[in-house]
Amino acid sequence: MNRTFLAANIFLLSLSLRAGVFNVRDFGATGDGQTFDTVAIQKALDACQESGGTVEFPAGTYLSRPLTLHSKTTVQLDAGATLQASTNQVDFMKTPGNWLKPKGSFIPFIGGQDLTDVTFTGGGTIDGGGSVWWPEAEKARQIRPGYTLPRPSLIVIERTKNLRLENITLQNSPKFHLVPVDCEDVVISNVTILAPEHAANTDAIDPSGRRMLITHCKIDVGDDNIAIKAGRKTPGHDFESEDITVTDCTFLHGHGMSIGSETAGGVRNVTVKNCAFENTENGIRIKSDTRRGGIVENISCDGITMKNVDPAITLTCYYQNNSSGDGKHPAGGQTNAPAREGSNLPVYRHIHISNLTATCPKAAGLIRGLPESCITDVVLENVSITATKSFEISNANGIQLKNVLVTVAEGDPFKLDNAQVAGLK
Repeated sequence: MNRTFLAANIFLLSLSLRAGVFNVRDFGATGDGQTFDTVAIQKALDACQESGGTVEFPAGTYLSRPLTLHSKTTVQLDAGATLQASTNQVDFMKTPGNWLKPKGSFIPFIGGQDLTDVTFTGGGTIDGGGSVWWPEAEKARQIRPGYTLPRPSLIVIERTKNLRLENITLQNSPKFHLVPVDCEDVVISNVTILAPEHAANTDAIDPSGRRMLITHCKIDVGDDNIAIKAGRKTPGHDFESEDITVTDCTFLHGHGMSIGSETAGGVRNVTVKNCAFENTENGIRIKSDTRRGGIVENISCDGITMKNVDPAITLTCYYQNNSSGDGKHPAGGQTNAPAREGSNLPVYRHIHISNLTATCPKAAGLIRGLPESCITDVVLENVSITATKSFEISNANGIQLKNVLVTVAEGDPFKLDNAQVAGLK
């Protein structure tokens, strides 16, 4: 190798390191979209580990197998840069074999645990290559309604403080796009998340933890736009997920703004404000059942517009994800009396939904508690819904309607069963 060329490259690399910027091309990444750049990218991430800094991806397409993050790292995908996941399923399997009959869990494309100060930014894109995964997942779901064929998620960050994502696009994840698990002090701002409308289980953001802000995001996916999770009790915390704010977001195709279906660890203090929904299968939704239920309280939704959303509001304790495929538990919580299993009763209380307008092609809404655990203290204020079918309320106490207008093409605006509702006109 030419000594002058080698010296120049060493000088550029040292200059980059001194500035705290770790350009992946300096570590050997090609960005040609055909060569695997995994080793070079991981070297840049590892080099950033000691002192912290920015791992930069200039414009180009960087093909990679799974990557591991470290603390004090900013992943900067410049405009025109795409970090592209491998389309070889075995690259994501902890135990290699037939991915349709996995023996173990999958590795996310980008993962990290027990970190501090992690940022994704820059205007570029992270693409999960989901098209090689979705057809088989949809086949499995058609055979067993509600079944989720195991697949990797795009980004899974666990037990991390000070996590930020801004000005980037996440798209085409095999399964969930962004999963901050038991994280604290999280900001997700101006992020676009995209997947085809019928791509199975492609949730956009599935957060759990404390003190989170999701703002000015555009989400168009095949499952939950946002689904706040609380699957287990967290030591030292009364609620696994709390103090979460979602503002000024646009939800296009998807299954709406959800809490659940895992609520066993408890969710409280959630604010959803100034958000627009269009062509989503649900609007505001809280979902759980007696296998994964817990307390959900102090939920506020204000300034919500919905167009072609079915239904506008769903609060159900009968949600059954029929992963067993036994045909006894239909998915979605839309049945009148599905079988109940387990002893973790959902408890929903102190919910305020105000200044909401919606058009719904089918049902206006659903509030359905359990006879042994009624949904309590729900206020609907300044709500206007135009739909085909009624708003159903059952097993609920302390429901207040203030300036609520539900206009339906079939039957009465409201159908009540074991429900105490004030403000009916």
